[in-house]
Amino acid sequence: MNQFTQNTAQILILTYITITFAYSAMEKMLKWKSSVAFYQSHFKNTFLQKYIPSSLWIVIILEIITIIVSLIGIFQILTSENKQFGLYGLILAAITLIGLMIGQRIAKDYAGAMNITIYFILIVFGIFLMQ
Repeated sequence: MNQFTQNTAQILILTYITITFAYSAMEKMLKWKSSVAFYQSHFKNTFLQKYIPSSLWIVIILEIITIIVSLIGIFQILTSENKQFGLYGLILAAITLIGLMIGQRIAKDYAGAMNITIYFILIVFGIFLMQ
């Protein structure tokens, strides 16, 4: 049995996270002005409103690092069955989502925080599978 069939769940979770984070980062970068305006409105009654541009860059950088590490993880699993970078990618994804969830809670967007939890559960399951 080859590495792909032995590690299908891990590869699929990493692929899903990579696609999700890649789309998110691209959307923020390609629609920068509308993203900043949306988040400034979303956080209008919080201390975060004035930090939106720098916060968005931090999120984009975390997403890009997560994408790169996850892609390396997929490659590692396929070529050597080593799951180290896959695990690191999922941990980075979890940290990023925790930061986003905190932001949603500060904005009192409890439904948004709940939606992030769905992704977080998938990531924690992936971390469990990587061990």
